[in-house]
Amino acid sequence: MRFEKLSNCYEKLSQTTKRLEKVEILAKFFENISTEDSDILYLIQGDIYPAYDERKIGISNQIAIKAISKAVGTDSKKVTALWKKIGDIGEVAKKLTNEKKQTTLASHLLTTKKVIDNLRKLPELIGKGTVEKKIALITELLTSSNPTESLYLIRILIGDLRIGVQESTIKYAILKAFFKNNKEYEEDLQRAIDRSNDLKEVFEFAKRGKIEDLEKIQLQVGKPIKAMLAQKAENIEDAFKHLGTPLAIEYKYDGFRLLIHKKGNIVTLFTRSLENVTKQFPEVINYIKEFVKGESFILDSEAVGYDKETKRYTDFQAISQRIRRKYNIKQISEKLPVEVNVFDVLYYNGKNELETPFKKRAELIRKIVTPHPYKLIYSKMKITSNEKEVKEFYKKALKDNQEGIMFKNLEAPYKPGRRVGNMLKLKPEENELDLVITGGEWGTGKRSGWISSFILSCKEGDKFLEIGKVGTGIKEKSKEGVGFNELNAKLKPLIIKEDKNGIKIKPKIVVTVHYQDIQRSPNYESGWALRFPRITTLREDRGTHDIANLEEIEKEFINQRAKNYKYG
Repeated sequence: MRFEKLSNCYEKLSQTTKRLEKVEILAKFFENISTEDSDILYLIQGDIYPAYDERKIGISNQIAIKAISKAVGTDSKKVTALWKKIGDIGEVAKKLTNEKKQTTLASHLLTTKKVIDNLRKLPELIGKGTVEKKIALITELLTSSNPTESLYLIRILIGDLRIGVQESTIKYAILKAFFKNNKEYEEDLQRAIDRSNDLKEVFEFAKRGKIEDLEKIQLQVGKPIKAMLAQKAENIEDAFKHLGTPLAIEYKYDGFRLLIHKKGNIVTLFTRSLENVTKQFPEVINYIKEFVKGESFILDSEAVGYDKETKRYTDFQAISQRIRRKYNIKQISEKLPVEVNVFDVLYYNGKNELETPFKKRAELIRKIVTPHPYKLIYSKMKITSNEKEVKEFYKKALKDNQEGIMFKNLEAPYKPGRRVGNMLKLKPEENELDLVITGGEWGTGKRSGWISSFILSCKEGDKFLEIGKVGTGIKEKSKEGVGFNELNAKLKPLIIKEDKNGIKIKPKIVVTVHYQDIQRSPNYESGWALRFPRITTLREDRGTHDIANLEEIEKEFINQRAKNYKYG
C-alpha cells in the first residue's frame, strides 16, 4: 500500500476527537488492507512491532533534525529554530518538504512496506557510524515523501503520532469492518486480543470474517500479555459489598510485577510494562526451575526486596535499580536480593487458565509451587467472610512492610490489561497517584542546567492532561530516593519543545506522587490540581497505560469530599 493512503488516514483521524468517527474511519480503511499489508496495524499504533516487542525505533529529536536538514537541503540550525518556534518537529518537516516540493518534481512512490523495512533496520544498527547510517535510512524516506507523509514519518520516528487511537478504538473498528458491528462478538474479540497482545495477528484472523477463527489465537509461552490490574476499595466493608462473600484476601506487595514464562528449560521474565528483564534476575530463573513443577507455564507474581541481615522486607524504591541494571548483575543480586511471591497462573502445561475461576487457579499454584522463604513462595492468602479476620490479616501485611491487601472474587477469570471490578486493593489512607511527567522548568542557582520543577499529567483516552507541578520529593542524590540527577538523565532526551514558558517532555517517565488533596482548577487542562504534591517513587516498571485517568481523579475527589464531610 502507498504510504500516502495511510498518511491521509492519519490526517482524518487527527481531525476528529469523536471515538465513533475514528472507528468509522478506521473500519473503512481496514476493509482495504490485505493480509500482506497487515503490518500497517503496527503503524496505526505509531510503532513497527507489537506492543510486547522490546525493539523500539529510538530516534532522538536531534537525529530527526539532521535527517530533515539533509532531505530538504536546509541548514540544521534553521530546522532547530523552526522547531522551537512551531513546537512540533513533524510540522517542521511538513513545512520544509512543502517548500522543497514547490521547486522540484519528485515522484511519490513511498510504500508502507518501504517505511517499515527502513524503520526496522534502525534498532539493529550498532557500533561506529550508527548515527550516520540512521540518518541515511530516514533521509531516503523523507526525500520520497510529500508534506503530509513527512509529517507522520517524523511523528512515528519520535513516538508522537497524535492521531488519538487506542487499542479499544482499533478493536471496535475491526468489529465494524469484519463482523458487521455485532456487539455479541465483542467479548470474543477482546479475549482474542487478551491472548495475543498483537493486533496484527487479531486483524489477520478477523479479516476471514468468521468469529470462530479467533479461537485459534492462543496464549504462547514466551510472548507476554498484559497484567490484570485492580481497582481501589474504600474499606473492608466496601470490598465485601462489591465482591460478595466469601472472598480471597492476599498481601498487596510493595515490589514490582513479574510475569514468569517457562517452556522446557527456558525461563523468561517480564515486568508489568512487558519489558524483558530475564538477564537482570539470574537467581529468579534458578528458583523457578527448582521450586515450580511444570513443563510450561505463565505465572503472575510480585518480586519483593528484603534486607539480607534483618530479613525485613524493603520498599520498591530500594530495589528499583535492579530492573535497569545491565552490568555487574551478580553483585547487585547479592546486595539487593528479591523474594518472588506467586499469586496467579495464566497457563499451565498446555492449558489456558484465563477463564478458570480464581479459586481453582489459586489451588493450582499451591500444588505446583514448593515454598522457599526469601527465594520463591506462593502469596499469603486467606479465604474468609469475616471482617475481623480481614482486619487482622491487613495489620499483619502492614507489619510485614507491605502496601496493604488485595481482595479477589473466587469465581473471577483473569482479564489482562484491565482494572477489573472483581479484584480490589486496600492501602492505608494516603493520597497517591501514578502520573507521567510531560513538562518542566529549568532551575536556577545550584540547579542551573537541571530541570527542577516538573509538570504532571493524568490521562483521558490517549490524551495527557496536566494536573499539577511538583518540585518537592526529589533528592540531590539518587541514593536518598528519587534524585534530580537520575530524573534529569532520563528526561532530557525526551524534550520535544522548549520556549520561554518552559519545556515539553514526551510522556514516558511514570512517577508515584503523594499529595494532600485534589482541587478543581481552571489552570490545568484536566480541570483539577493537586495540593502539595511530592514525587516519592520513580516507577520504571510502569508505562503510561498504568497512570491515573480522568475518571479516577474525579472519583478520588468525590471520595475525598465524602471523607471531609464525614470527619469535618
